[in-house]
Amino acid sequence: MSVAPDELTGTEQAVLLVLMAQARPVRNPELAVLGPKLDKPSRERLIEKGLVEITATKPAITLDLTDRGWATCAAVIGTETPERASGQGKALYTVLGALRRYLDREDLAPADVFVALDDTVDVESQVRAAYVRLAARAGGWVDLVRLRAELPDVSKSELDAALTQMQRKPDVSLIPEENQKTLTDRDRAAAVEIGNRARHLIAIES
Repeated sequence: MSVAPDELTGTEQAVLLVLMAQARPVRNPELAVLGPKLDKPSRERLIEKGLVEITATKPAITLDLTDRGWATCAAVIGTETPERASGQGKALYTVLGALRRYLDREDLAPADVFVALDDTVDVESQVRAAYVRLAARAGGWVDLVRLRAELPDVSKSELDAALTQMQRKPDVSLIPEENQKTLTDRDRAAAVEIGNRARHLIAIES
């Protein structure tokens, strides 16, 4: 479930959008370069609302969107321009409105569009190696619960971005579990959302 955009300040919305656009963990000082500076009260509000997760790394903390953060970004895209927005802010929300029309027309989620390309390439190689270890044969189905467990050092957002990119390649298939009644809570939590559909199984032909 997302947080309503009007529960967030313009700065907080902008920070979430920056994290969405980067589609990767971002160090706190870098946020001030990519978008507005995030002060401690706003950062704590985003954490309390379950929109970002924090990793303590030296010399600065790192922020990453949670699933709820991604859902909230989807809600922000196409929302009304906040009151007292600057001219640049109004232009941003006009562009976001156009993006919302595109996402709706193509039946896409933000994670289908915003991916960290450089990071994804590295994660993809890890996914392919993990798949070889887990699959009984090339092209065999592997559930994402086992795949995620095989890659404990890859964050959910990084793996989701890599899987979304890989889905577009001819040798990769990601599908929902046909018998939805067999899904466990772990299966649902491990699924990746692509085109507004939860995918639970992966197969790689090569």
